[in-house]
Amino acid sequence: MDVVVKSCYYDFTIADLPPVAMMARPVAGVRHKTIIITLPGSPKGAKENLQAVLKLLPHACMQAAGEDSRAAHVGGVKKLETEAGVSAAKNGSVAPSSDHHHHHHHDHGHGGHKIPKAHTAASDRPPSNDPRLGPTARARSSPYPMLTVAEAVSKIIEQSPAPTLEVRDLTPALVGSVLAEDVKAAEAVPAYRASIVDGYAVIVSTEPSSSTRIKGTYPVASVSHAQASSLPPPLKPGEIARITTGAPLPDNANAVVMVEDTVIASTTEDKSEEATVEILTDELEMGENVREPGSDIKLGAVILKEGSRITGVGGEIGVLAAAGIQKVPVYRRPRVGIMSTGDEVTDISYHGKLSGGMIRDSNRPSLLSLVRGWRLCEEVVDLQIARDTPPTQLEEKIREGFRIHDLDVIVTTGGVSMGELDLLKPTIERALGGTVHFGRVSMKPGKPTTFASVPFKDGKDGKRHTRLIFGLPGNPASAIVTANLFLLPCIEKMNGLPGKGLEKIVVKVEGRIKCDHERTEYHRVVVHVDQKDGRLIARSTGMQRSSRVGSLASANALLVLPQRDGFLEAGGTSDALMMGPLLGF
Repeated sequence: MDVVVKSCYYDFTIADLPPVAMMARPVAGVRHKTIIITLPGSPKGAKENLQAVLKLLPHACMQAAGEDSRAAHVGGVKKLETEAGVSAAKNGSVAPSSDHHHHHHHDHGHGGHKIPKAHTAASDRPPSNDPRLGPTARARSSPYPMLTVAEAVSKIIEQSPAPTLEVRDLTPALVGSVLAEDVKAAEAVPAYRASIVDGYAVIVSTEPSSSTRIKGTYPVASVSHAQASSLPPPLKPGEIARITTGAPLPDNANAVVMVEDTVIASTTEDKSEEATVEILTDELEMGENVREPGSDIKLGAVILKEGSRITGVGGEIGVLAAAGIQKVPVYRRPRVGIMSTGDEVTDISYHGKLSGGMIRDSNRPSLLSLVRGWRLCEEVVDLQIARDTPPTQLEEKIREGFRIHDLDVIVTTGGVSMGELDLLKPTIERALGGTVHFGRVSMKPGKPTTFASVPFKDGKDGKRHTRLIFGLPGNPASAIVTANLFLLPCIEKMNGLPGKGLEKIVVKVEGRIKCDHERTEYHRVVVHVDQKDGRLIARSTGMQRSSRVGSLASANALLVLPQRDGFLEAGGTSDALMMGPLLGF
């Protein structure tokens, strides 16, 4: 950044102006990325004017270099002057608002759209580190209050958008969707009286005093197959009709005798069909082996209730199809993007030898697999890697995710701690105008987990809608644990589910496990069923350092260790949160 100072004559001085107005008057200008300041010709006047603006030069340089004006001026002119250590003009006038003194702001007070305005003062919100400042200006401890896991989940549920209804075609693509309304049968199942077995449709007497004996030989009058064609002719007394499983009964028939209870008495002349059949039993009741219309599903009956999830087992899809449902009211599933951050992160497609501080990106493939496996998202988009340099790349990728991919939620890993390259919180608050709802959670692993919301203008309706960002820690175990504990309840709520997250069970511990008195620990374990007594047993996956990828391999649960000193002894019990299916050893 260059600053050119020129001395000349003019009829008023910079010292007569509010300090921040230095870039909005004829005495100052910008060409490309060079700031030009004109000062009075006299040495005394030049000195006084230069002193008046000297402390504002860093701010001016950042603006000329392309800094986001909205983020820089979020606290107003007075805040900028206070931070720079300057005051209003000598004559006691108050510095006007930045909307009137900066050419890059626009006044929308007359017929334009209303500019979004925060309802809390910047001083009331915990500030993130300013990436523009050096190490000495950064906070030495996090300004964000420490929440419990339960408090953090409550914040997430509170901020997660309510589910929205949409009507979709009935296809297997609906697996994972949640019904937004009760669904009633459009057709009865079965729609006609149908045979349950292969055999012969017969007429059993309905007279209470009459003998129900049907043993004897009968002519075969017709054949009824389970196919979409015309119905067989009505059955006359003394006749029977051959029938297959699922086929409609002829009119007048009221029972079906199994083929196993018959023998062929005679055949047609060409020997291709039975002419007469002997029934060998009298033990047949009216209605036996017959499915009555609507006996499985009655017309108009509720077949699936609101809030039911369409699973991959196939039962829900099957009952909807059987009942003649072609359009299904479901909650819209969110679109989620997954991104890794950091200059050191190397994509798994890189074939060269790792050098320096390069590390393989295991977080993004793991999270893509995890979130897709939940079957709760319309699409899970791979947003690749956002580099720390240039520092604007994270902001650009987040904007691209919301604008181009129309994402509801973006999940990042890394960049959420206290280092100079931990850019997520500053990007959210300073560049995107978002709100960080929490930046620390009392848990192990996953303490720096961050959750934020960002107002983003929808290209469809032109309105601002809330989009969510989950900043998960960069360590692999932390990323998986926190995604299960925090991201899953959010996605569930957006799908119309209660948002309870992982299923909780009680397990017996195999071997002693050390507890932590400072934070609740989520210990990766393998839960299996004891074949002797059927109890659920949890076995640790070993050393639990948050960077240890191996602790995730084969783990299907998180053992919730009590926050205390000492150990959870072998044979003791504790809660566990199931991440995957039970294993049988």
